[in-house]
Amino acid sequence: MTFIVYEGKKYISNKTTHVADELTVEESLEISLNGKPFTMTMRTPGNDYEFILGYLHTEDIFIGSPDQLEIEVVKKNDAGDTKAVAVTIPTDTLKSGYRNSRNFLSVSSCGICGKTKLDELSGQIIDAKRISAHQLEEMFAAMNAHQNTFKKSGGSHAAGAFSAGGELLSVMEDIGRHNAVDKVIGDLIARNTLKKATVLTVSGRISYEIVMKAFRAKIPILAAVSAPSTLAVDFAKELGLTLLGFCRSNKATCYANPNRILVKTI
Repeated sequence: MTFIVYEGKKYISNKTTHVADELTVEESLEISLNGKPFTMTMRTPGNDYEFILGYLHTEDIFIGSPDQLEIEVVKKNDAGDTKAVAVTIPTDTLKSGYRNSRNFLSVSSCGICGKTKLDELSGQIIDAKRISAHQLEEMFAAMNAHQNTFKKSGGSHAAGAFSAGGELLSVMEDIGRHNAVDKVIGDLIARNTLKKATVLTVSGRISYEIVMKAFRAKIPILAAVSAPSTLAVDFAKELGLTLLGFCRSNKATCYANPNRILVKTI
């Protein structure tokens, strides 16, 4: 269930009216790893398998074939939504993200809480694929067309993945921007299409963590409806990621590595 109807009172000037609004669901998901409690995250239920795959990949915990891990649902709530899962991964496939992590609560508004380091990334994305500035507008329009939860509640974010040719590969929604990104990346991994992804679009703003997730997924172009943070731009420059913000109303601002964006010379 992605939304629930809540009653309220709406105030307009000096008048009051009764409303029944559809609000985006935010629920906890407990994840244990190889028999030990690992993390609890707040997310919108749905596409949990893809979310877990993407989360493990973008947190540099497990980067491999989905066939190498087992995900067992161990607890559900009365509505049938998953509350807890047990993940089993071969010990020799666990990456540095697992060794450097500690148990933490990751909430939908701040996915960076609990990290032990901010400077653990290295290397650069060298993908030379390029897109036109006009394609960005079409990509955001395609992502927006699939934001069904947002249309009902106005309280969810979306992420989308596209090929260099503009093909829509995946769109996911969640109350958290970083969760939507994880769901998209997990969906691409599950369908073995991650290597086709050239552009990652995100509703809202771009934080350092979103840059980190795009980098670990090796998606070279990251674009958002709103602004990036200073740390997001700094890391995008260092990691070879093309970063764009304010992608709306046929406009976009590139803050890092603009070489992948084709534009007409004025």
